[in-house]
Amino acid sequence: MTINVHYFASLKEHIGRSKNELPYTSPLTVREVWEQSNPDILIPNNVLVAVNMDYVDWDHLVEDQDEVAFFPPVTGG
Repeated sequence: MTINVHYFASLKEHIGRSKNELPYTSPLTVREVWEQSNPDILIPNNVLVAVNMDYVDWDHLVEDQDEVAFFPPVTGG
């Protein structure tokens, strides 16, 4: 049982990888997913997060087989 974690854009370079898998043992918040996946890296300011392609807040609970994506704010023009 796993949670699939993805990092995009400049966040991918900051973390040093584009994805990882986190063993699922019980429901975790998105914040706990970050902390367990990156124990030595503080959450950068303004990072957005999505679970299964829907924007969520940092207290959202993540379940087995969920896909969690972290990415910097997107700008366009």
